[in-house]
Amino acid sequence: MAAFFARRGAATALFAALLIALTLSGCGGAPEPWRLSGATMGTSYSVVVVAPPQALSRQQLAADIDAELRTVNRQMSTYQPDSELSRFNSRRELDWFAVSAELVAVVAEALEIGEISAGAFDITVGPLVNLWGFGPGENAGRDKPPTKLEIEAALARSGAESLTLRQAPPALAKSLPELYIDLSAIAKGHAVDRVAELLEAAGILNYLVEIGGELRSRGQSPRGDAWRLAVEKPASDQRAVQQIIAVGDAAVATSGDYRNYFERGGVRYSHTIDPRNGLPIRHELASVTVVQPRAARADALATALLVMGPEAGLELAQRLAIPAYFVIKGEAGFETAYSDAFKPLMTGED
Repeated sequence: MAAFFARRGAATALFAALLIALTLSGCGGAPEPWRLSGATMGTSYSVVVVAPPQALSRQQLAADIDAELRTVNRQMSTYQPDSELSRFNSRRELDWFAVSAELVAVVAEALEIGEISAGAFDITVGPLVNLWGFGPGENAGRDKPPTKLEIEAALARSGAESLTLRQAPPALAKSLPELYIDLSAIAKGHAVDRVAELLEAAGILNYLVEIGGELRSRGQSPRGDAWRLAVEKPASDQRAVQQIIAVGDAAVATSGDYRNYFERGGVRYSHTIDPRNGLPIRHELASVTVVQPRAARADALATALLVMGPEAGLELAQRLAIPAYFVIKGEAGFETAYSDAFKPLMTGED
């Protein structure tokens, strides 16, 4: 399968490995949970099912999950040239372009998060992501920053105000021929939600779904208690747990700048681009973890808060009662801050 958003560096596969270790330990004499995994979207997925319905076929469930993830790719991948999103990005016409209802729903939520964050989250940032080498195309993997003129030109081809949507029949339109949508900060979360909804439709009440570090859980873990998840310490030279949280029925997403970057002249250039100025973020916020009922929203909010930085991001999380956990680079190591809504989730373990 073609890569989806292969260069996004938020939470890593270690996040998933740690949480699986936390949730599967101590199962005692209970039946073994189902563990289904595979590759998707340029990363991996993992699904844990506890006490599945007796009539349910494990093989059929695995096939259904793979089929659902292939559908998300066909709708929202920027790496598949024939996906709905890629065809919209490549066209230069300004009239309505018919797409799936799912793609319109994701774009609508992304535009809402953009308004909430005053432009810190913008799915039309694609030309800038690609220019800096963190997306598909001729600049992929570049190791030097673009020029000021190149950045200004890419900024001129972006802007959420140039994108409109229609719910029925579902369609997208743009007022700039070169407008390019990049859903890398929301589509993985959306895929997690799609798999979770598939599980619930099959009568599964206890599960954990993870795709590339974005997660959603429901019911009880194999130990019979609430799902406990690990927030990774945002260090590029080590992999360890920063904080353990008990989330229950919720989704968790982490966004950070510590895995995907390039260095030039002693300067680190993060993959996280501020759509307001076209530059990689340069503040001291290393990662943000957000908890929400749905993974798509958690995914987008985590990116928005990361772009905003530690002060503005925490202020927004407090004002909107968003459960958010911030890890900040300090002189003596990592420092943490969190919104009031996040505090009840902390277990005291690390």
